[in-house]
Amino acid sequence: MKAAITVLPGDGIGPEVTAEAVRVLQKVAEDFGHRFSFTEAEIGGCAIDAHGNPLPNETVNACQLADAVLLGAIGGPKWDDPKAKVRPEQGLLGLRKAMGVYANLRPVKFMPEVADASPLKREVLEGVDLVVMRELTGGIYFGDKGRDEKSAYDVCTYTVEEIERITRQACLLAYNRRRKLTSVDKANVLETSRLWRETVDRVVQTEFPFLELEHMLVDAAAMHLMRRPADFDVMLTENMFGDILTDEASMLAGSMGLLASASLGRENAPGLYEPIHGSAPDIAGLGVANPLGAVLSAAMLLRHSLELETEAEAVETAVNMVLETGAVTPDIDPESKLGTVDVGRAVCEQLDHITHDMAFGALAMNIGALGT
Repeated sequence: MKAAITVLPGDGIGPEVTAEAVRVLQKVAEDFGHRFSFTEAEIGGCAIDAHGNPLPNETVNACQLADAVLLGAIGGPKWDDPKAKVRPEQGLLGLRKAMGVYANLRPVKFMPEVADASPLKREVLEGVDLVVMRELTGGIYFGDKGRDEKSAYDVCTYTVEEIERITRQACLLAYNRRRKLTSVDKANVLETSRLWRETVDRVVQTEFPFLELEHMLVDAAAMHLMRRPADFDVMLTENMFGDILTDEASMLAGSMGLLASASLGRENAPGLYEPIHGSAPDIAGLGVANPLGAVLSAAMLLRHSLELETEAEAVETAVNMVLETGAVTPDIDPESKLGTVDVGRAVCEQLDHITHDMAFGALAMNIGALGT
C-alpha cells in the first residue's frame, strides 16, 4: 500500500527518536512491499524560533493531508518563560484540536525483560495489561484562562457530547479486551466530574450493558495503580487526570521511554502518534535517548491508521526481542553502552529475522499444500 506520513520531530530528543521510528517504518515498507513517503514539519519550540508560532499553518496543512502523523517531543527550558505569549505546548494542543483527535490511547503492559527497571516489586507488576483512554480536546487545558497581578484562573468545561463520544470509544476498546471499564473522576467535589459520571453511567447502561463498570476517584486511582495495577483493564479519564495518571503508569513499564500513544478522532481521519515522554533536554544530542516508545508509536500508527495489523505485530515482536537480548539504552540498563541509533538498528535487524521466518513459514505451507 501507499501512505503519506507527516513527521514532526519537535524539540530536544524528539528528532533523535523519530529518526529511529522512521527507520523502522522504512524497513517495514521494504520487507512487506509498501510505499511510505515522509514529510517533515515544525512544531513547538523549533517552530517558535523559526516562525514565531508553535504551530505554523504549513504544519497543520501537512498533518491534515497525511494518512498519519508521527510526533517526537516538544518544549524545553529555552521556552519556559512563564510570561511568554507563545509556548511550545500551545502547538501540541492546537494540533490536537485542528486534527480533531479527541481519544488518546496509552497502553501499559508488563515486560518481564525490563522488570528490574521499575521501582515496583515484580509481584505487583505481573499481569499488568491496561490501556488508558484519555479525553484529549476538552477540560481545563482548553477552557477559558486568565491572569492578573493578584489572581489567575483556568476553567474546566465538559459537554455531554464530549463525554459520550469518549465513553463509547472506551467501551468499544473494553469490549475487545477483558470487558472491564474503570471511569476516573473527582465527583465528590467537581461538577464536571458529576456530569462525567452521570453520562458514563447512562451510556454504559443503555448501550454497553455487558461491560463491567466501576467508578473511581482520581486520588484512589493513583493509589491503586501502584498497589494493584493488574486489576485494571481500560481506564477512562478526562484530559488532565489522564495526563497525570499515564505518567504515573509509566513506572509500571520500567521506563517512560517504552510507552507509546495514539490520538484518534473521526473514522478515516489521520491519527497522531507519539511516545509519552518529554523532550528530555538534559540528554538531547547525546545519542542515548530510548527510541522504543517512538518505535512502538509507529507500530500503533501501522495498526490504527494504516490497518496493517501483521506489520504492527512484527514491530512489537521485534521490540520484545530487542528487550530480551538486552540491546537497550542506559535508562533501562545503566551499564549499557548502546545509544539511540544502536537500538533502532537492533529493531530493524530483528524485523529481518521475523520477516524471513514469516516468508519461510509461508513457503513451507505452500509446499505442504502441493504435497497433498
